[in-house]
Amino acid sequence: MAVELLRQLFTVDQYYKMFDAGVFTGNERVELIRGEIIKMSPMGIRHSACVKRLNQLFFLRLAQTITVGIQDSVRLNNTSEPQPDISLLQRRPDFYETQQPQPENVFLLIEVSDTTIKYDREIKVPLYAEVSIQQSAIS
Repeated sequence: MAVELLRQLFTVDQYYKMFDAGVFTGNERVELIRGEIIKMSPMGIRHSACVKRLNQLFFLRLAQTITVGIQDSVRLNNTSEPQPDISLLQRRPDFYETQQPQPENVFLLIEVSDTTIKYDREIKVPLYAEVSIQQSAIS
């Protein structure tokens, strides 16, 4: 007899309630992908250096016209809120203080992949495309 495993999927609102309740500590790196809470890989020194270089490049060239997000959440829909390494967003006077960026606010999302390239290519990039984010990159 086959045993069927039950999976509990979460909404973005439930995900935030878990943070508020202290289920996750401030140091835990997790993101919500298709209703599943995914523990993110630790960042190595090369990964961090690449993110810093990209941040400097975009900030120096585009700071007057866009907002550069660094490992900030982007709410794609009710069940996915990934944390791309770099996000180039429409400028807003409140710097997204009142809501997370949504797909319509995104110009470009970048995932820096040294250990997660297969996951990023097969899961995250298609997810970005599903919500009409036309520009995503993996470095």
